[in-house]
Amino acid sequence: MTTPEHQSPAPQPPVPASKDRIYRSPAGIAGGVLLLALVLWLGIDAVVAGEGRTPWVALAAMLFLVPLIAAYTVRPAVFAGDDRLRVRNPFRVIVLPWGQVASLRSGYSNEVVTESGAKYQLWSVPVSLRARKKAARREARRTAGDGRGRGRGGAFGGFSGGLSGGSSGGGAAAAMDDGPVRAETDKVMDDLRELLEARAKAETSQGEVTVRWAYEVVGPAVAGGVLLAVLLAVG
Repeated sequence: MTTPEHQSPAPQPPVPASKDRIYRSPAGIAGGVLLLALVLWLGIDAVVAGEGRTPWVALAAMLFLVPLIAAYTVRPAVFAGDDRLRVRNPFRVIVLPWGQVASLRSGYSNEVVTESGAKYQLWSVPVSLRARKKAARREARRTAGDGRGRGRGGAFGGFSGGLSGGSSGGGAAAAMDDGPVRAETDKVMDDLRELLEARAKAETSQGEVTVRWAYEVVGPAVAGGVLLAVLLAVG
């Protein structure tokens, strides 16, 4: 008799890593693209048609302005993954494991606070007081509408119940499930807080906070600023 051969189990496919949630400011990106187009258009025109030192001044101005405009408008982003929060600000990239994040604060700006007390602003999630006021007005109108609807239901409960059956109750439940009306950036902060609560104590979410300066932005801007100052001083 021959002993049966035990077949080795088939290798399991690797579990794909979850993608980071990316939060950026569409308005900031749109404004930055327009500013960059304007600066490049004027600068290139001055380089081509300018005389004397004008082309050099235009080149220095573009070298100074383009990195700064891109840094403050197009570059900022927040990447939220299962293990860490990566904040790309104009001149720095901050990597914060969830275990090192103490809280996420919203005031006149949105900030992340570490366990050591350091604060880092989330440039790509700007606070809009106008959007908050608009959301508060919509929430007040919705609350007032719910109150009037409940009042009418109480006064004519038997009559309305006979007509609509369970549909009115389902509509009220759906309205309650929607939750309070919030500004978009406040919704983003709520999402980040939920992710923090879920992942703060995970083993893979521990580590040290790292901060890296964006020399690819700082270098050209400093060089362009120095060159522009020298050209203007020489006059």
